[in-house]
Amino acid sequence: MSRTPRTSRTALLAALGLITATGATATVFGTATAGAAAPGCKVDYQITNQWSTGFGSNVTVTNTGDPVSAWTLEWSYAGNQQVTQGWNATITQSGAAVTAKNVSYNGTLTTGGSTSFGFNGTYSGTNAVPATFKLNGVTCNGATEPPTTPPTTPPTTPPTTPPPAGSKVDNPYAGAKVYVNPDWSAKAAAEPGGSRIANQPTGVWMDRIAAVNGTPGARGLRAHLDEALRQKGTGELVVQLVIYNLPGRDCAALASNGELGPTEIGRYKTEYIDPIAAILADPKYAGLRIVNAVEIDSLPNLVTNVSGRPTATANCDVMKANGNYITGVGYALNKLGSIGNVYNYVDAGHHGWLGWDSNFGPSAELFKTAATAEGSTVDKVHGFIVNTANYSALKEDHFKIGDSVNGTSVRTSKWIDWNQYTDELSYAQAMRDKLVSIGFNSNLGMLVDTSRNGWGGTQRPTGPGALTSVDTYVNGGKYDRRIHLGNWCNQSGAGLGERPQAAPAAGIDAYVWMKPPGESDGASKEIPNTEGKGFDRMCDPTYTGNARNGNSMSGALPDSPLAGAWFSAQFQELMKNAHPAL
Repeated sequence: MSRTPRTSRTALLAALGLITATGATATVFGTATAGAAAPGCKVDYQITNQWSTGFGSNVTVTNTGDPVSAWTLEWSYAGNQQVTQGWNATITQSGAAVTAKNVSYNGTLTTGGSTSFGFNGTYSGTNAVPATFKLNGVTCNGATEPPTTPPTTPPTTPPTTPPPAGSKVDNPYAGAKVYVNPDWSAKAAAEPGGSRIANQPTGVWMDRIAAVNGTPGARGLRAHLDEALRQKGTGELVVQLVIYNLPGRDCAALASNGELGPTEIGRYKTEYIDPIAAILADPKYAGLRIVNAVEIDSLPNLVTNVSGRPTATANCDVMKANGNYITGVGYALNKLGSIGNVYNYVDAGHHGWLGWDSNFGPSAELFKTAATAEGSTVDKVHGFIVNTANYSALKEDHFKIGDSVNGTSVRTSKWIDWNQYTDELSYAQAMRDKLVSIGFNSNLGMLVDTSRNGWGGTQRPTGPGALTSVDTYVNGGKYDRRIHLGNWCNQSGAGLGERPQAAPAAGIDAYVWMKPPGESDGASKEIPNTEGKGFDRMCDPTYTGNARNGNSMSGALPDSPLAGAWFSAQFQELMKNAHPAL
């Protein structure tokens, strides 16, 4: 899992033999005849993928001399390439110099023996192939072949040697493909232009008991896992599940209240979590890496939407009093986290919900309370996920929380409203630090849902706003074009965000599309249904708001269907406003 800063994460991953480096597409061959321990070597450096800011490489080392029991491969980059993650080698970098050392299971190289490792990296400008390699201090002399033409999309290169069975890796996304849900993919591909993203991995939402066994038009959990085994092939594959069915779910909203009443904790355990756990524990699926996003839109409500707060709701008071959010999350973490190949990431809201001092610390403490309830421990929490199914910008480039205009802090602007954070990346990294400081594991990792926070298109600012006031400065430069940070339902003008990718920033295990683009947040009018989904005025474009969005217009798209149903108009808008653009 990720660490903050990235240098500390890199050091730990290196110690575990899990760090990956990235390189430009090219192949290098060479031989050497010096040294007693390794008098000969050949290096095959292949750039398997390359895109605008990054690349993926696979390196095969062949010992053409005496047998060795350990190896170290060294090279230097001519440009600004930086290794960001790797597998099957301990990789460190100092400036341009890169060192890759064997891990426990691939140190021995007989005469003629080979081993491979892989890595991902970043670069800008040119991405020249390393000119020289040294194996155990011996130079491998040889000619560099012309670079091949690489693919232009970010890779999910699998490790050539998986970790020992039953052991969790630091970052489950590193070196792994991620499951593409065929049900969602078919809907995306059927849309005009949808084939451009139909093969992206998205979360599979287990949002009611019936979803576990499957519903009309949507396969059940076993069917998804069987398909995941097919997609996996010989490499590693992550399956992303959303565990989302707490009693009294979404106590401050109505669009997806759910099927279980506030007191039905018994049904949650025996009819929902237990069947999921039984399926995930099937040895048939032990080779998959299963990531659970655990109970979004739940725990933070017990801090922000209870009595004593202007945003209080009676439903949230009930759930705080009966303790069933804490009980349910603790039970889910304990039951699911006891399975060797399952990685639990607990929902931690988003910066526009918990970024204020009065919310930030109390929420972190509440997360720990839930993580240690019902027999669970912090070890059952692999990380946290932020911005799930939300729209907060990943990174606001044109203003910082410490900026001021004419001596007035940007924190006083109407948009920021005294928040401590301007975007999801800074919030996720800060929340990670806070959680570690109160007792969560130091190798905690974060996920950021970037499925709908791209905010691209023609209205995307290219620079800061006018310095007339803090409001003109912030409003003119911000990417997030919502009317208010509290707006969450089918937001007009939103776009697809960063594509799913592993280890993109310090402390972040992955950017993910946990909310499948094109699936509605809720209906714009009341629609009778048997799924327990209600009507929330925040999904009505004519609604003038409440205390939770500063009594602002909802900003919702019109004519939206029930939560989770396909919403073609939204899907088209997300593609149109994607950033990076499609």
